[in-house]
Amino acid sequence: MKPNKRPPHHGSHEHERHGLRYFFKDMILGFFGRLLYIVSLVWEAKRSILFVLALLCLLDGVLPVVGAYIGAELLNRLGLAITGQLQSFTQILYPLIALFLHQFFNKITSRISQMTTRIAGELVSNHIRLKIICKARNVDLGSFDRPEFYEKLENANREAGHRPIQILSATFSVVSAAISVVSFIVILAGLHPGAPLLILVMALPGAIINYIYRRKTFLYMRHRSKDRRQMNYYAAVMTNKDMVKEVRLMGLSDTFIGKFKTVFARYYAGIQRLILHEGFWHMAISLATVLANAVLFVYVAHQVAYGPLQLGDYSLYTGALNSIVSYVNTLVTMTATIYEGTLFIDNMMTFMREEETIIPSIAAPVTPTRGHHTIEFRDVCFAYPGTEHNVLDHINLHLESGQITVLVGLNGAGKTTLIKLLTRLYDPTSGVILLDGRDIREYDVKELYKIFGIVFQDFGKYAVSVRENIAFGDVERGIEEEAIRTAARESAAAEFIEALPEGYDTPLMRYFEENGTELSIGQWQKLSVARAFYKKSDILILDEPTASLDPLAEQEVFNQFSRLGDDKITIFVSHRLSSATVADQVVVLEYGKIIECGNHRALMKQKGKYHRLFTTQASRYLDEDDKENE
Repeated sequence: MKPNKRPPHHGSHEHERHGLRYFFKDMILGFFGRLLYIVSLVWEAKRSILFVLALLCLLDGVLPVVGAYIGAELLNRLGLAITGQLQSFTQILYPLIALFLHQFFNKITSRISQMTTRIAGELVSNHIRLKIICKARNVDLGSFDRPEFYEKLENANREAGHRPIQILSATFSVVSAAISVVSFIVILAGLHPGAPLLILVMALPGAIINYIYRRKTFLYMRHRSKDRRQMNYYAAVMTNKDMVKEVRLMGLSDTFIGKFKTVFARYYAGIQRLILHEGFWHMAISLATVLANAVLFVYVAHQVAYGPLQLGDYSLYTGALNSIVSYVNTLVTMTATIYEGTLFIDNMMTFMREEETIIPSIAAPVTPTRGHHTIEFRDVCFAYPGTEHNVLDHINLHLESGQITVLVGLNGAGKTTLIKLLTRLYDPTSGVILLDGRDIREYDVKELYKIFGIVFQDFGKYAVSVRENIAFGDVERGIEEEAIRTAARESAAAEFIEALPEGYDTPLMRYFEENGTELSIGQWQKLSVARAFYKKSDILILDEPTASLDPLAEQEVFNQFSRLGDDKITIFVSHRLSSATVADQVVVLEYGKIIECGNHRALMKQKGKYHRLFTTQASRYLDEDDKENE
């Protein structure tokens, strides 16, 4: 038996209700909501801008109407002069003076409007850039692991800087045009009540087409956000100073240029089709509009030639007619532009609504005490956002001050992820991390970060001086010259720093300064370690920061960390296992699980995974004679 079908009329009514609800919610409420958001951005940037723009808007709406009346009156008086009915030339002089004053005010208001818009553009663009930067400062690290987040960020950065002031200027232009249209409609209605109605009716199809294709363009660009990101990436690869050497030597230039062209061709095909379709529709509508205007012009000319209208009235009414057509087109174009712009500004609104989850779990967060600490992982599991695979699987681990722990494992074992959970850059998917017996989520996040001194494997390289690069380790501490030099010595960076042209004042990287110095990756790593030494932290963490150092230099850094970490929790992540020989605890990770834990001697006796890793690596440092003697 076939299932009963829903009555056809029910589905159509349901669709209609959804359509109306969509139109009201998105097209009306959504539009005005986004427009108000833009106004609030400008208000935040500089309030006086709104008042100046509002005044200019009023003048822009009134001045064209005043000009039309002045022009008509001047023609009427010239007509009287031709027929000999003018009593004095002064009667012509007054409208001429009014005309020149009108032109002067027009130029002045136009210039003030341009200056205001340019100034507002700089202020608002900077204000929005700061909002995006400040938002990015607080966004969860997990957000940066999601492609859709990058789409929001890219859209916000691309559109938000210039769109708001464009939309606001267009909004005031619409208000000005509306004032002018209403005024000219009143004038044209004196000729025939149906004349302005005809013009407005002819403008309606153009407005509909504008709105339809603005939304289609917006949806297309949102759908093709990945294409734009790919083009930006391929272009960046070709212009990135750190990659240009490899790209040239490996002959990858044509490959990436080809990829850029392929993506652009795909993107361009769709946007070209939209532009052409919209253009054809507008051409057809323009033809109908021109025919309607021709009919009205003929009517006005007939009324002047055979009716009661004067020569100046022809100028007034045809000017009103042309102005209504022009301003209605402005209204249609600008409102469509505003609508499209508010859709794009929705990208920024979406980005700004990105929720933070790395926040204290209690209303009154705790400030961690400084000094001795204990850390405990209890059955901790973690999967990156948007995935189901556990990168860490049921981790149980205990750490305490005065203890050196080395994390060991192949790439992908979960070592760096464990560090990110410990420093609360992420929260566990399940389980709990305890700091001094308290859930780490109960601490104030900013205060929590202060107890960590950490060097990640992908450490930062900052285009500032050597001194600032080291001082960035503890920005609240400021620049303490002796402490900076001590940190440089402890990290084995002092020798190369003192050999630089300007020592600790040497600017690094050639982004801004002609005398900027490019360091080797090994030198950068020593600077990153110096940053960690500069910070007065309770927990020291080195996550593969010495990969570009030779074994002796790495051992020197490790020994220095060991000396500085007598009363601290010290965690060391390294592929070179020689550093594990003097550790209090060696934790062996494999596929996100702890498979072995103990000191070097105990793990070597077990003859397990650690034993195999250590002996395999140690054999690389033995010469053939040593191998034969074993």
